[in-house]
Amino acid sequence: MREVQEAAGAAPDVVIATRRVYERPGPRDGTRVLVMRLWPRGIRKARVDVWEKELGPVLPLLRAFRAGTLGWAEYRRRYRAGLARPEARAAVARVRALARRGRVTLLCGCPDEARCHRSLLRAHLLD
Repeated sequence: MREVQEAAGAAPDVVIATRRVYERPGPRDGTRVLVMRLWPRGIRKARVDVWEKELGPVLPLLRAFRAGTLGWAEYRRRYRAGLARPEARAAVARVRALARRGRVTLLCGCPDEARCHRSLLRAHLLD
């Protein structure tokens, strides 16, 4: 699990962590927010507190990245641009509000956080 806190523009007590949704919930997870468009197989609803599907990458973008037809730099650019959509901005506002009230853990199924939208989203939320 990775945490970031006290980033530029974020309140000093804001903590946003990331974790794979397939990992066991931890006692320090706080509010567990799933940020995938599709519900992950085998995951019970009890393991997720909030589902913000609008914060997951649009499916054509995700498919192109997974197929290798789109590199990380372009994926990153397009994902960030997608956060400007009205429905994504509303979801960002809801997650920021949760984070002001307590710790939030962003959940996704990607095995490599360094190449996952949850790390991009965490940076965006704390910006």
